[in-house]
Amino acid sequence: MPVLEVQHIEKHFGATRVLEDISFSLDQGQALAIIGSSGSGKTTLLRCLNFLETPNKGKILVNGETLFDAADPATQRENEVRKKRLHFGLVFQSFNLFPQYTALQNVTLASQLLARERPDFKQNKKQIFADIEREGQALLERMGLAERAGHYPHQLSGGQQQRVAIARALALKPDILCFDEPTSALDPELTGEVLKVIRGLADQHTTMIIVTHEMAFARDVADQVIFMDGGLIVEQGSARQVIENPREERTKQFLSRYH
Repeated sequence: MPVLEVQHIEKHFGATRVLEDISFSLDQGQALAIIGSSGSGKTTLLRCLNFLETPNKGKILVNGETLFDAADPATQRENEVRKKRLHFGLVFQSFNLFPQYTALQNVTLASQLLARERPDFKQNKKQIFADIEREGQALLERMGLAERAGHYPHQLSGGQQQRVAIARALALKPDILCFDEPTSALDPELTGEVLKVIRGLADQHTTMIIVTHEMAFARDVADQVIFMDGGLIVEQGSARQVIENPREERTKQFLSRYH
């Protein structure tokens, strides 16, 4: 069973049809790269998957459970949507760290807030928070930032901030980790350090969806590649097939800019 099934998703903003009949699936441990020009619908698709936008049509299933069905209002209740977002971790282009919190606090904040809903929170608060802090430290170490745990975002480079954002997304143990152009706000030398972290996550079979303009990275890391244009999936398949041997003329034209 796929970890994620997207079935016939459509999204309209007024008369503008941003996504049209989007369907794909993703298996556990796979990395999916989504490529395409600016305005092709890639970010809107990620926002739909993370319940930051509500699709007009279609279904989203995780591990066989229907999380969203445009035809079923019961799947769209706000209190349910908040829980469903936990299935997805989203790393934005622009880091979105809280400037008033340290790197470690940014990583642990959401886990601490969720912990307050546990029935045993009051009696075990000290131990629960200690466990969350230990896990946060371990994630920062995994990102190569163990020495930066007490630093605030303004004291970190862009690459370091993005790695904190990745640790924050991993802290809630999502089923699927989503990246929206994770290197677009970075200088070239900082891009490499973030791509190295994502490459490491792929080597550990982290289930990921990566919207990216880094074609060589997509070819090397992704198990599947989707090329989008005009809100449509124009071509999908293995990285080797879509990037090295595209069948569709629109895909060829897009990729010719990167050669």
